Amino acid sequence: MKYFKQLIIVLAVLLCGTPALAQRESDDVFIPIGKYFSQGDTESLSAWFADNLEVSIFTKTSTCSRAQAIRILKSFFASHAPRSFEITHTASRAKTKYALGTLNAGGELYLVTIFVGQKGDSYVIQQLKIQTAP
Repeated sequence: MKYFKQLIIVLAVLLCGTPALAQRESDDVFIPIGKYFSQGDTESLSAWFADNLEVSIFTKTSTCSRAQAIRILKSFFASHAPRSFEITHTASRAKTKYALGTLNAGGELYLVTIFVGQKGDSYVIQQLKIQTAP
């Protein structure tokens, strides 16, 4: 009986720790993406781009190639120099994940939504939205 109680305690600790571990692994993809976003480092950020992705800045939405997305973001960062970027929420479902963040750039706050999808063993950005914060 004593060993049974110990086994139950060990299993409870392991099971309670699993969601936190899964959440950390889920967030890992957004650590470098967030870092590059806060630095306005379009070249490094583009390594995460899918071959074709949707980019939406303010009200203009384009489905574009990686090269076009780089140009669009470089233009945005040239006009809106990033000061900081903070991921405020993440979630995942099946082979997709998304993050919501707040970008402080050019003295303004922007809401950023990033959708990533699994491609092989890694994730790529499939959709990127930047909107003026309310």
